[in-house]
Amino acid sequence: MAELATIARPYAEALFKASSSDLAGAAGWVDRLASIAGNAQLLQFAENPKVSADQVIEVMTGVAGTDLPEAARNFLRAVVENGRLAALPEIARQFRSLKNAQSGSSDAQVFSAFPIGGEELAAVTQTLESRFGRKLNVSVELEPALIGGIRVVVGDEVLDTSVKARLEQMKVALKA
Repeated sequence: MAELATIARPYAEALFKASSSDLAGAAGWVDRLASIAGNAQLLQFAENPKVSADQVIEVMTGVAGTDLPEAARNFLRAVVENGRLAALPEIARQFRSLKNAQSGSSDAQVFSAFPIGGEELAAVTQTLESRFGRKLNVSVELEPALIGGIRVVVGDEVLDTSVKARLEQMKVALKA
């Protein structure tokens, strides 16, 4: 995917510079557009030579909702007209990286067997921030296969305190 990353970089950097006054807002709508652009049927629709760029933009803005700012619509138009819709998820990822680098934070994905409430999430976030030594933007995803506990992914670091991981460690120890 190096080619896709290379294609996405100038778009992410341009978006970062253009939206420097409202990075959080831009991150919200670029993530929303990226999730829409990740749909295989939409990409197939966009690649159809009989479909115009305006039609693709109309479908995407219709799915994204009416609260999409003008800057988002202009950015989407540039991406679609240049045939880079497939790169939009990578553009969003690189944009988040630039935003996080500026603020000194990182994205953290927490996988949990059970839903985590507001107070619990705040406590987990505080513990993880002290463990990783930086501000974290935490998102939670349910993964019942963990049985209990959590698994945290921050960049290329993984902290696995799940029951499933402990059972796997015991299994390996017993086989040795």
